[in-house]
Amino acid sequence: MKIVILDGYTLNPGDLDWEKFQELGELTVYDRTSLTDEQEIISRIGDAEIVFTNKTPIREHTLKSCSQLKFIGVLATGYDVIDIIAAREMGITVTNIPTYGTASVAQFAIALLLEICHHIGHHSEAVHQGKWETNPDWSFWDYPLIELDGKTMGIIGLGRIGQRTGAIARALGMKVIAHDAVISESGKEIADYVELDELLSVSDVIVLHCPLLPSTRGIINKNTISKMKDGVIIINNSRGPLVVEEDLAAALNSGKVYAAGLDVVSSEPIKGDNPMLKARNCFITPHISWAPKESRARLMEVAVQNLVKFLEGCPVNVVNK
Repeated sequence: MKIVILDGYTLNPGDLDWEKFQELGELTVYDRTSLTDEQEIISRIGDAEIVFTNKTPIREHTLKSCSQLKFIGVLATGYDVIDIIAAREMGITVTNIPTYGTASVAQFAIALLLEICHHIGHHSEAVHQGKWETNPDWSFWDYPLIELDGKTMGIIGLGRIGQRTGAIARALGMKVIAHDAVISESGKEIADYVELDELLSVSDVIVLHCPLLPSTRGIINKNTISKMKDGVIIINNSRGPLVVEEDLAAALNSGKVYAAGLDVVSSEPIKGDNPMLKARNCFITPHISWAPKESRARLMEVAVQNLVKFLEGCPVNVVNK
C-alpha cells in the first residue's frame, strides 16, 4: 500500500518521526506541495491509495485523476481543503483530527492576553538594551500594565478549547461569561452563558474560540465592535475570517479597541497589505497556537489511528459519511 504525505514539514520539521506511518505501507513524505499547481498535486499522489494533507487542496479534478485513492487523512481539524462531497460520491473516506490541541491553543490565547497586559517581550528587550541600567528609578514601564483579576472575559464558542481558556481565566481571578449555540453542563461549570449582545457590552476581554461557520464569519465587525466597552481587548487564535479586519483595524486605531492578539488572519500566510499589520497595538503571531511538540505528537498519533481504523474496516473521525 502506498502512502503519500503532501505537506509534512509543519507537522514534523524534524523533531518527530514518521515510523508509525512507515509500518503501515510504502511511505513518501513531501515537505511541501504547491497549493495552486494541481498537476503537481496529482503527480505526487500518483497511484497512492492513501494520502495525508494539511493545507494542500484536493479538489474534484484531483480526485478523479487519482483513481487508486481510497483514504484521505487531513492533518488538521478543518477539512475545507478537501472536496468532501466528491470524495463521498467516489467512495473515498476523509478523516480529520478533531481533538489534539486543546491545551496548547488555550494556553496560547492566554499568552497573547498576558503579552498585551505586560509587554514582557518589549520590557525584556529594553533591559538588554541597557534602559534599566541607566534609568534613574529602580523600576520603569513603557506601557500601561493591566491586572486581570476582577475583570470579565467573554468567550465566543465554549467548546473544549473555550472551556480550557475559561478555566485558566478563572484561575487568574476573572469572571467568565460565554456565548455559544450549544449549552453544555461542562460549560456551565466554567462560565455563565449569556446572549451575544450582553457579552459584547460587559466584557473587558473577548476571546474567539468558535468554528468558522456562515453564522460566525465576520462576527467581529463594526456593528458588534460598536456594542463593546471602550478599551476592550480582543483575542483570536481560532479562525481569521471571524474578524472583518478593516473594521478591527479602524477600531484599534481609534482606541475603541485597546489591543488585539491574533494568531490567525483572513489569508495565510499574511499578505503585506493586511490592515492588521499597521493597526495600533495589534499583536500578530504566525498561526502557531497548535504547534508545541506535544500537540503535534498527539496530532500525528490520531492521524495514524485514523488510518489503522480505516484499514480494520471501522473508520473513525470520518467527515464525509
